[in-house]
Order: sequence, then structure tokens, then C-alpha cells
Amino acid sequence: GCAYSLRDSNIWRQNNGIPPVKIGGDSAGLGTRYFENPEADAAEESQEVVDQFFKDALNHFDNDKIKNAYQTRREKRAQVYGDRMKDTNLVSANNW
Repeated sequence: GCAYSLRDSNIWRQNNGIPPVKIGGDSAGLGTRYFENPEADAAEESQEVVDQFFKDALNHFDNDKIKNAYQTRREKRAQVYGDRMKDTNLVSANNW
């Protein structure tokens, strides 16, 4: 699965003026929870948008608190997994 959480997605969405993902209800993101407009849906999930998300995620969404938390977790995981960890800097390998 994707290494980025719903929290990461919602931070990115907030930074881009898009409402957060909501579970349930009649609305989600930029419209309803149904795929009613193929062009709008395709634009929201275009390769350019996905690439920008991963670029921003690599920079921790310009948020020092997120960056520090990430570094702390990564150091702890490195002690457990060593060189078996995925390279999160390899954006071309994202599996969005």
C-alpha cells in the first residue's frame, strides 16, 4: 500500500484549497461522494496532481512538526529493519 496516510492527504488537500476527505455523508472532497463528472474526477487524480502530492510529501508539506515526527519514526524503524526499508525518496516507485 501507499506509505502516505489520510492525514498526509488531508494536509496536502488543505494546502491546495481542497476540503479534507470525509468518511461517509453526501459530500467528499470537491463534490459528492459519487463519480458524477468524469472530467473533474480525472483532473483531481491526474498524473500531475499525483506527482505534486508526492513531491510535497517528500518535503513534509513544509511542516517542521511533521518533518520531526517523520525523522523520529524513521530512526526507530531503521533500528528494527536496517537496510530492508523502502527508499521513500524514490518517487518514481510510488504506487498511488
